Amino acid sequence: QVQLAESGGGLVQAGGSLRLSCAASGLTFSTYTMGWFRQAPGKEREFVAAITWSGDATYYADSMKGRLTISRDNAKNTVNLHLNSLKPEDTAVYYCAARYYSGSYFQSKNYGSWGQGTQVTVSS
Repeated sequence: QVQLAESGGGLVQAGGSLRLSCAASGLTFSTYTMGWFRQAPGKEREFVAAITWSGDATYYADSMKGRLTISRDNAKNTVNLHLNSLKPEDTAVYYCAARYYSGSYFQSKNYGSWGQGTQVTVSS
């Protein structure tokens, strides 16, 4: 059974930083592209970042480009997301996911396993 467990969320002031982590089990982690998405109240889930199985390619949402870094450690089955210069509009539940299907890295429909999410709240 695939399990993805996010951690690292919390309350931070605008301009602050957070490091989110996702621990994976039940899958051959090193063969999957991993992604991060977020969902704010009343809004649809949106793409944040993705990293290919080898880590040699990364993809970022235009709205957040320059403020975040995705990385992975295949030896530890973890994928991390560093968020910098956070803004109140970054407040959301952040999810990690494993990409199961070919197609766009940016679309949630191409990801087949999801974690429970971790709440990020940015105060102004």
